[in-house]
Parts: sequence; structure tokens; C-alpha cells
Amino acid sequence: MARDLSYLCTACGARHPKWSGRCDACGEWNTLVEEAGTPGPRSAPKGRILTLTDLATAESPPPRTEAGVAELDRVLGGGLVPASAILVGGDPGIGKSTLLLQAAARFARNGLKVIYVTGEESAAQVRMRARRLGLSESPVHLAAHTALRDVLATLEAEAPQLAIIDSIQTMWLDTVESAPGSVSQVRACAHELTALAKRRGIAVVMVGHVTKEGALAGPRVVEHMVDTVLYFEGDRGHQFRILRAVKNRFGPADEIGVFEMTGRGLVEVRNPSALFLAERGTPAPGSVVFAGIEGTRPILCEIQALVAPAAPGQTRRSVVGWDGGRLAMILAVLDARAGLSFAGLDVYLNVAGGLRITEPAADLAVAMALVSAQSQRALDPQTVLFGEISLSGALRPVAQTENRLKEAQKLGFTSAILPVLPRRAAKTGLDLREMPDLASAVQRHLRG
Repeated sequence: MARDLSYLCTACGARHPKWSGRCDACGEWNTLVEEAGTPGPRSAPKGRILTLTDLATAESPPPRTEAGVAELDRVLGGGLVPASAILVGGDPGIGKSTLLLQAAARFARNGLKVIYVTGEESAAQVRMRARRLGLSESPVHLAAHTALRDVLATLEAEAPQLAIIDSIQTMWLDTVESAPGSVSQVRACAHELTALAKRRGIAVVMVGHVTKEGALAGPRVVEHMVDTVLYFEGDRGHQFRILRAVKNRFGPADEIGVFEMTGRGLVEVRNPSALFLAERGTPAPGSVVFAGIEGTRPILCEIQALVAPAAPGQTRRSVVGWDGGRLAMILAVLDARAGLSFAGLDVYLNVAGGLRITEPAADLAVAMALVSAQSQRALDPQTVLFGEISLSGALRPVAQTENRLKEAQKLGFTSAILPVLPRRAAKTGLDLREMPDLASAVQRHLRG
């Protein structure tokens, strides 16, 4: 049967029935390439249908396997699930290969048969890194292949319980007429590896590069194929690394694991809050402590703001670790509801420690850091803040208030500024300063 022809955009992965110079989906020029579709089956056999009662009486799946690294097991949802497909993304040089080599060694020591397939380095280079990390005696099998057919044949023959593919962008399939790393190749290779994982019960971990915008390179359909998507975040100039689950079919999403990069590789951080706050110096204007929640764990971190006079007509808004659009909203609410204008001022905001905050509960901490920086009056260093700000200036309660307060008390804080609680929180020993709106919090701070 003849194959149907279609055209695929190498920039965004959109499919088109005919060639054109410009992709209608993303607007890029000269990115459409010809792709032959696979012929359909002559007869479509009926698949096996099961009911939930059939599944209840079927054999239970194998249990999870823990790596023995608490931070990694936390992000995976309690350990490695057999027959799962995991995609790990991150910037070049952030430590993805180091993390996975250490994880492979731990899983191998726990009794799993592990194959580490490298497409970017030779087996000798991987062995050299393992020796530097003190893992040279670990029973991990190495393979250096880029042809996916060779990789699949090796995995079929060896039948490992865990296979690590480093990286999916270097793999190529001979039935796809495009270069390795292209949208077509990445999608086809990810599909073959995911199908192998489900068919043979192998847990497959694929390493993926990210684009300059921070998203995983390749088509978004790859993220839909796999069971778990992890991002390895952090600044290469900073020792902290964050492993974040943005999708997990077997555990909570948005869970994070914190690691520290050392000369002996990545070391898990058992108490991230204490580490993020360890570098706090003398209390200064613009510095506040935010009590946040990442996944299921409370984390305290420092938010720093700096306000300085700007050149005429050249005001700057620079943000590291937070959403720039959210900062613009907070500045507008401070102007309209609290009477504080930042016009003609440069505003710089930074989340210390390389952590990236996404939850709106940081609104109050950011606003008070800006107020403190503008007024040149430092907040009490033993106070934590959290709360969401509405456009009306009202403060809204946020989830897991008691967990945030317990973490603050555990680290020695004595008070908290937060929205008015709908019900009385459990006794934590903290002095709770409940504020109905942003204007009240600003006025209390300015009055001292």
C-alpha cells in the first residue's frame, strides 16, 4: 500500500497536507519537510477488552524500586515504577548525566539490571566520569549507540529492568528521513522506546535537551507519550540544583528534590529551607523570607528586592526566579491600592538560592520586599510572609497554611504576616499578624 505524504514543521511539529513556505502554526519560514506516513493495516484486528473487575483480579504489578536517594525517590512519587517512561530535561552542563549516572549506580546496587546507553559520549568517557564520582565498582552496563535499532536490539536481548538513554536527541531511526535531533526523529525514537517500555516491562529514562526558552526541545507530543516529565533546574554558577516533576502519572506533580553540586557529584539536601536561608546576612531593606510550598513539602526562601533611581525614560524591571508579569501586577496594585508609586525607579527582584517560585502565595512577600526596599526600612528578620494579592488589594488565604507555619517555627522564626484565616489555625507558637488587605500591611510596616 502506498504511503500518504504529509509535511512536518521542524520547528513546532505541526503537520500540513501540502507544502508551503511558511508554517501556519508557528509562523516560521522554510521549516516544512516531507514525511511519509505509515500505511494502515489491511484488516484491523479487535483488541482485547478488559473491565475494571478483570483488572482487580489480575496479578498485581511489581512494587516500586527505591533508589535510596530520598530526594530522587520523592520526585518519582516513591520510587521507580516498572514499565514506565521518564523524560528528564535541563540546560546543558546542569548535571543531568551526573544525576542519572549516580541514580543508575544506586539502582544497580539495589539489585536492578541497569543499562546506560550513551549517544553523546563514548563508553570510556562515561567510565571516566564514574571513576571521578566513585562509582567505578557499580554493576552498571554501558552501551554507546546512536542507531535506535541497535539500542532496541540490545535492550530486547539483555532485558534490563532500567534503561537510561542519554540523550533522545542523539538517537536516529533509519525509517525516518531526517537528521538526528529533528522533530520527526525525536518523536519516532521516543515512541519506539515508550512502546518497548510498556511491552517488555522496562523502565526507560530519556534525557532531553531544552531550548533557549527553557522548554524541552522537540515536539510537545513527546511529553504526552511519557509517564513522567522531570526538569533539572538551577544556575550553573550556583551549587544548588532543583529536580522538579512537572508531570507524573504515578505521584504528585510539582514535587521537587534539592541537590547540591560538589566535587564528588550531586549530594541530596535533606533540609532545603535551612540551606536556602544559610547565606542570609545582616537584615537589610528589601529582604524578606517567604514560606512556600513545593509539591508536598514546605520550603522557606529569601526574596530580595532592590529599588534605585532610573535614567529618564529608561526604567528597568529585572526578575530572577519569579514571573515578570506577576511583578508588574504587584507594582500596579501597590500604586493603585496602597498609594506607593514606583514610576521612575528601577526594580530588581531575586529569589535567592536559584529557586524558581510559581505559586501566587509569594505575592505578599514580594510586595513587602518592594515596600521595604523603597522605604529603606528592613522587616523583622524573624518574620515569614505569604499570601495571595487580588487586584482589589485584598489578601487571600492560601493552601497548607499550617504546614508553612510549622516549618517556620522549626527553623526558629517567631512571627508571620499572612492573610486573615477563615478558621483559627492550630497552635504553632508563632505571633500571627493577620492582614485583610495589602494597604494594611504596608501602613503597619511604615508606622514601624
